[in-house]
Amino acid sequence: MKKLFIVANWKMNGNKISNEQLVNYINEKVYENPNIEVIICPPFTYLTQILKLKATRIKVGAQNISESQNGAFTGEISGSMLQDMNIDYVIIGHSERRQMYSDTNTIIAQKFELAHQNNLIPILCVGESLNERKTGQTISVVESQIKSVIESTCIELFTKSIIAYEPVWAIGTGETASSEQAEEVHFNIRSILKEYDLNIATSIPILYGGSVNGANSKDLFTMGNINGGLIGGASLNGEEFVKIYQAAERLTNE
Repeated sequence: MKKLFIVANWKMNGNKISNEQLVNYINEKVYENPNIEVIICPPFTYLTQILKLKATRIKVGAQNISESQNGAFTGEISGSMLQDMNIDYVIIGHSERRQMYSDTNTIIAQKFELAHQNNLIPILCVGESLNERKTGQTISVVESQIKSVIESTCIELFTKSIIAYEPVWAIGTGETASSEQAEEVHFNIRSILKEYDLNIATSIPILYGGSVNGANSKDLFTMGNINGGLIGGASLNGEEFVKIYQAAERLTNE
């Protein structure tokens, strides 16, 4: 039985009251299951609140990390600070960071390496734009994003990492890649990794992120190379997020 990861990326949303209501609801509906990892990634300002509220079976991740260890970088959050707070995971290279904040492949590789240096498990996001998909560049774009990290760091770091494939055209649009489209890219990601290490290629969790919801999650999670979802908008709705979790739970119990 493959392990499934259900990752909530709240992005820049939430407040103390709504956070508490949402986490309390998730606590009630999510059970201990060795085959499912539920991870909540709130804004930096609410990490402490979520750490206090969440059940022990739920993990916490940050949405970003600085490419520098420390220093005069106003507004940045370092890996050592996240480690100091007992954070488990960190999202790196989300398409919004790549597009809006100029996170290049070089910067993302630096963040990836610093995450490992600070005992954080990186969730490395890769994916193509709509134009890149239409022009048949999906695999080459994903390949360049992954290889730039491997060649700037080392393949061994992927032993304790997660990859999230997020087609940029399907994020926050309500559009989603079909299960077959997503599976094809996930299969190719493993093929890219096989060039470096067969065991890592076989074992690394690869999540799908792109308008995952309660209706499409089962079909996505049944694909052989999809190990869960990076959930955006649906993670802000307790009932919808729990539907995604329950789809994973049913699959692990089959």
